[in-house]
Amino acid sequence: MTSIEHGQAKLSMTTTYLFWFIVIFLVLGSGFAYLGWRLIVPLKLTGTAHIAAWVGAALLFAFPFVSFWLIRYNETWSDALSWVAYVSLGFLSVVVTLLLARDIIWLAGSLLEQGYLFAQKIFSDTPATQVVDASRRDFLLQATNLGIIGAAGALTAYGVYEARRKPGIVNISVPIAGLPKEFEGFKIVQITDIHAGLTVKRDWVETIAQEVTALNPDLIAFTGDLADGSVPHLRNDVAPLGELQAPHGKFFVTGNHEYYSGVEPWVDEARRLGYDVLINEHRLVQRNGSSLVLAGVTDPTGAQFLPHSHTPNAKAAIENAPSDTVKILLAHQPREVFAAQPLGFDLMISGHTHGGQFFPWNYVAALAQPYISGLHNHNGTWVYVSKGTGYWGPPVRLGARSEITVLTLTTKEPA
Repeated sequence: MTSIEHGQAKLSMTTTYLFWFIVIFLVLGSGFAYLGWRLIVPLKLTGTAHIAAWVGAALLFAFPFVSFWLIRYNETWSDALSWVAYVSLGFLSVVVTLLLARDIIWLAGSLLEQGYLFAQKIFSDTPATQVVDASRRDFLLQATNLGIIGAAGALTAYGVYEARRKPGIVNISVPIAGLPKEFEGFKIVQITDIHAGLTVKRDWVETIAQEVTALNPDLIAFTGDLADGSVPHLRNDVAPLGELQAPHGKFFVTGNHEYYSGVEPWVDEARRLGYDVLINEHRLVQRNGSSLVLAGVTDPTGAQFLPHSHTPNAKAAIENAPSDTVKILLAHQPREVFAAQPLGFDLMISGHTHGGQFFPWNYVAALAQPYISGLHNHNGTWVYVSKGTGYWGPPVRLGARSEITVLTLTTKEPA
């Protein structure tokens, strides 16, 4: 990497951090403002209670930013604050979602009521009267607010349990036409999106390593987003991944968070942990005299940081590869299938989406990706999208349990 490229990468990282800080600040700020308007204002608090409520809301808003900043100076305090900050963030996200759902129903009811009053005024001699008076409306608002807080608390508690429980083992058979008989039953174990950092620590990574080892994989594929933070800070947390072994190797491709955290140090660390890092390149995996092509592309975010070397290029990844054998692509984001399918890849293995992690983020993820989770046939190319082995941000998962995936290659069509 030249000094010019280094300067460009540093500038790109600073710009990206600033952009996402502004976006997250505006999104969180809007959510907290809405929450205050619908939860705090209706309480009609005065004096100290009024000030305390708004100060408390402001602190909850500030905690995620403070914990992210504090990690550079005091790991113990940052870790403790991160749990408070991100569990609260998950809770408040659920609260805002439920408030929005309630208010949409409320608005629809109000419109129907106004329509009824208008019709009564036009078509009846009887004076129009409100269906629900102001005092009754205020009672309903307070009662539903309490119900929403209770429901959000229960959902968040369950979501934390789901996020922190041992990842599920998902077994997927992938039927591939022309698969050499020597690769029948070949097991690729995929891990992805661990996001070691603020609340994902060594104990969680050790659990993942133990589970993968017990699966006896033929090959291990890590499809990006290993960590959120610097290599010196997180080296001990990710160290158990270095203990993993597979007879046909273990491979790594970059995710978007590698670029946010410093891609070159993390690529070096992945190699130190024994992973073959595929940067728009391929390897021949050989078994009993037969072979298949395993290729890997960088994440699209790489084009912003290192455009000359980390822009994803599926075509370059299989340059000079045998054309008459099975081709598998590791790509962090599912949308890379649009480049992979015309090149004749038989299977693409991805992550990135977390399966949406929890509502409504599954719909947000669907705006940018063709597939959110599971196995799909994209015009002849199989695409598997993992829900992720860890989580990002709030330690909450609802309806999208983390997973370790066993992809078994076969010539047999599913029953």
